[in-house]
Amino acid sequence: MQSGSSSSTERLRLWLERSGAGYRLRDAATEEWVRESDPRIRVIPVAGVSYRLDALQDDGFAPGRRLELVPEPGNEHDPNAIGIWDAERRLQAGYVPAETARGLRAAEWQAVSLWEFAEEGRRGGLRVLLAPVGAWIGTPRA
Repeated sequence: MQSGSSSSTERLRLWLERSGAGYRLRDAATEEWVRESDPRIRVIPVAGVSYRLDALQDDGFAPGRRLELVPEPGNEHDPNAIGIWDAERRLQAGYVPAETARGLRAAEWQAVSLWEFAEEGRRGGLRVLLAPVGAWIGTPRA
């Protein structure tokens, strides 16, 4: 497994490849699958989705969609809170889990919806890829 200390000239390049109700990650340089435990990325469940199930049904959260990370330093429950919104910032899906949000600078990361969990035809959960802002993320053609 690669360590987290890669050369600054190496740009992380990831392909999203369709897999069931979402996408798996492939390293575009090596063509190898990228594991969720890879130190260059984070794959996280979205926290708090049960409070926003109606918003979660919007196509803005479908697998493969770009998402926005919005810091909430004034959040009364957690000053490290980072909201996860659709790309247009119309709807919020939930939050980066607290243990991941601590020490994470939202401006240094980009987010993409990877997998959805559905119950009775409705999205009931979401996993999101967090990758460094400089990473290239290629999506399959529709």
